[in-house]
Amino acid sequence: MQYTFEALIKLRTQILVLLIIMKPETCFVLSLLLSILCLAVGVHVRVGDDYSRSDFPVDFVFGSGTSAYQVEGAANEDGRTPSIWDTFAYAGFARGGNGDVACDTYHKYKEDAKLMVETGLDAYRFSISWSRLIPNGTGPVNPKGLQYYNNLINELISNGIQPHVTLHNFDLPQALEDDYEGWLSRDVIKDFTNYADVCFREFGDRVKYWATVNEPNIFATGSYDQGISPPQRCSPPFCIIASSKGNSTFEPYLAAHHMLLAHSSAVRLYRRKYREQQHGFVGISLYTFGTVPQTNTEKDRAACERIRTFYIGWFMEPLLHGDYPKLMKENAGARIPAFTVRESEQVKGSFDFIGIIHYSKFNVSDNSDALKTTVRDFNADSGARLLAIEDILGDTEYPMAPWALQEVLETFKTLYGNPPMFIHENGQRTASNASLDDVSRVEYMQAYIGSTLDSLRNGSNVKGYFVWSFMDAFELLDGYKSGFGLYSVDRNDPELRRYPKLSAKWYKQFLNGSRTSLVGAIELKEDSSLASLENSFQ
Repeated sequence: MQYTFEALIKLRTQILVLLIIMKPETCFVLSLLLSILCLAVGVHVRVGDDYSRSDFPVDFVFGSGTSAYQVEGAANEDGRTPSIWDTFAYAGFARGGNGDVACDTYHKYKEDAKLMVETGLDAYRFSISWSRLIPNGTGPVNPKGLQYYNNLINELISNGIQPHVTLHNFDLPQALEDDYEGWLSRDVIKDFTNYADVCFREFGDRVKYWATVNEPNIFATGSYDQGISPPQRCSPPFCIIASSKGNSTFEPYLAAHHMLLAHSSAVRLYRRKYREQQHGFVGISLYTFGTVPQTNTEKDRAACERIRTFYIGWFMEPLLHGDYPKLMKENAGARIPAFTVRESEQVKGSFDFIGIIHYSKFNVSDNSDALKTTVRDFNADSGARLLAIEDILGDTEYPMAPWALQEVLETFKTLYGNPPMFIHENGQRTASNASLDDVSRVEYMQAYIGSTLDSLRNGSNVKGYFVWSFMDAFELLDGYKSGFGLYSVDRNDPELRRYPKLSAKWYKQFLNGSRTSLVGAIELKEDSSLASLENSFQ
């Protein structure tokens, strides 16, 4: 009988939960037996890992994160104007719902900062809403928006929490999309640089870590090839969500090109105008995933390498060498823009760190026959196919694959010069109505933080880890159907009260220095269950 990694993880989790009322040592013995089983079938599972925060470097940062449209709410208050994410949500593409209220962090930021202190976070990663700060995308700064972000940053600083700020997270001002089609126009480079200038000038005395664009590789493909994210542009037969506008054959490459130029322009501005006084760092965050050949064939193994080049090399090679990968230029031809000599020099070296967005793995199969077709999109140009993509686009829990994070970090170490890296997003999705006893999320975090530690010990230049997300938020593709949060938000409560999940308690114990293991998580759940039972009799 053959066991898959995911099946073993699922089996072990189910049995541990069933034995929750038994003694902890019983759970430990069962975990040990399953570890032996995993070794016997050649599957590596991090079952008995026992580590603590002290195993990480003293300056290693642990935090959690959110983004503006997903949590702020107050979408129509104090001068904020719509972003392309508002438009996408109002059209019903985010599985219903919108960010008009979200988690209302616009009004509840002080309460949330207290929860961060209670959890023990070193840092909080959030994004700034461009359309709240500069409502027209360009022109006057909105005083109310400026006040809000100053208040938020000051509240974090006063509570000893380090702010890490992202400038763009799928939320370009709709005004710029209407004016010149946003990221498809070179005009966005100047406007983004001016927006970054405002942020650096107003907040840079307190913010030391800036990410320019969040996962531009997925933003470019999802938004301009498949139509699954705002501004929802694509063309048949490549659309996953049908659209009446766009051209999937070249728009992803053009949008990505302008993101790289806007990013590098903002970095150049910071280094020239602010770095000497503010001593900060500017980077960019990329979406990453582990790859598994669908079959043990040379064709599928080669397809994995092409996928890496198209999704990661697409941005990393210009950032390191000033030009796109040779394979991409050969396959896309004139559809991928060329850098001028000046642009190449500007892009090359334009980062202080790389943010890693990582959740799971994909199986990959060869699709080189697609290269023979006349009309191709980004994915066809790669000559590879990502399988079981519904694991990411659906509403199920992510497959547990902590080895995949190590694979990604090893790739950055060996192929891309081992840059300073922050794991900006890593977390498990559960149904929005799931129990507060989120054992699967605890298991996920325990395994992936352990993988991060293994990578550190193997020489990866990782500087921090941020759990996604601090609270259940309005997700880009899931809306409110699922949640990633350490804290649940009661959407039936007018006050939107936050409630800690088991994962928040586990993370708190880890951040407070306790040694951690899955057995400890089970004990924590047992204690929580007993406390709830006792309270019910009071």
